[in-house]
Parts: sequence; C-alpha cells; structure tokens
Amino acid sequence: MTSTEQGAPVGFARVCALSQLEDDTPHRVEVDGVPVSVVRTEGEVFAINDICSHANVSLSEGEVEDCQIECWLHGSSFDLRTGKPSGLPATRPVPVYPVKIIGDDVLVSVTQES
Repeated sequence: MTSTEQGAPVGFARVCALSQLEDDTPHRVEVDGVPVSVVRTEGEVFAINDICSHANVSLSEGEVEDCQIECWLHGSSFDLRTGKPSGLPATRPVPVYPVKIIGDDVLVSVTQES
C-alpha cells in the first residue's frame, strides 16, 4: 500500500473506525493475512497479534484490564504495549504492531513490530 492509497501512510492499512472501538473490548481484524486484535483502553489504541503464543487461540475473545489482554482458554495475560506475557502458562510474547489514528481511521502496520 502506498501513502496515496486511501490516505494511509506507507505500510499501514485502515482496520476500522475509531468510533467503532468500545473501551476494553477487543476488536478482531485481519491485516495482510495476519490476525490482529485492536484494543482501545486507557485512552490509547493498541494492536497485538490475535493468536495466543501458548495455545493458538484468539486473544480477541478474552478480557482487557490494566492494559493487558487475557487469553480466555488458560488465563495468560499479555501486555498490550509490549506483547510480553505476565504469567504462566504463556512464556513467549506475541507481536505488537504500530497504530496510527488519522481522523476517525485506525491504521495498523503488520510489516514491522513495535
């Protein structure tokens, strides 16, 4: 994608409208074939890979609290800023991605990790 396509900066894709995101409610999208959970919390918007590094299940089906998303299956939580797990059973982080807000558009780049 180039910066002229849909007004998005190079490498970023529009994933949803900011007005679509409810606080602390994950929103699952797919960007260039990559499953991503977009989360609005604590006044910011984060994008994290939607697949738990422990159990290969969707993180967007979990709960968000204190800038962390919890895997619904085994209870591991991942920091939305870093992707690092905060407890077992997960031991590996999940990728996080840069987010840009332009007007009401939420843009995510999966070509580089934050």
